[in-house]
Order: sequence, then structure tokens, then C-alpha cells
Amino acid sequence: QVQLVESGGGLVQPGGSLRLSCAASGSIFSLNRMVWYRQPPGKERELVASMSRSGSALYADSVKGRFGISMDNAKNMGYLQMNSLKPEDTAVYYCYVPYRSMNYWGQGTQVTVSS
Repeated sequence: QVQLVESGGGLVQPGGSLRLSCAASGSIFSLNRMVWYRQPPGKERELVASMSRSGSALYADSVKGRFGISMDNAKNMGYLQMNSLKPEDTAVYYCYVPYRSMNYWGQGTQVTVSS
């Protein structure tokens, strides 16, 4: 079993920044891929960013140039740096890790962008 715990969410004003963290623990040797999703109020869950072990990253068009994903395999940690936040970024953010044919999700962390 693998456990994922997100942290770093909160309330921020438009234009502000937040850094989300995702800590992986349990029966995991190393991260092969980490993905961040978000679910805005009343909407479907959507992919935000994804990174592979090789460092290859992809982003949703809505966050390109504003968000940055990274991983620290030595610590089994993943991060999502969010800059120039907009009200439409308000959502619950989840980290997702596929590992050994299983899919693991964190519990989510709330990000609210509001003045």
C-alpha cells in the first residue's frame, strides 16, 4: 500500500502563489510518475500537470506558464508550484501516483483564490 498526503493549500489573493506538496509513503520504492488533478466546485476532476521520472512534464493549457511540477525521488515527494493564481484556479487539488499497476490518490487539499 502507498499513502499520499497533500499539503500547502489555502486561501490566496488573485496573483498570489502557493506551493503544494505530495508526500508518498508506504510500500513505494520510487516515484515513476506524479500527476496533479483538481476539481473545481461543481465541476469534473481535471488534469493539471504530470511529470515522469525522466523529468518530462506536461501541463493543462489553463496553467501553462503559471504552474510548475517537480519531483524529488530521493524523498518520494512531489510539488506543484502555482504562481499568478486566478479565481478560476479555486479547486480541491489531488496528487495521483500510478505504481505497480495500482492507482493511488491523496485526500486532496483546498485551494481558494479570492480577494
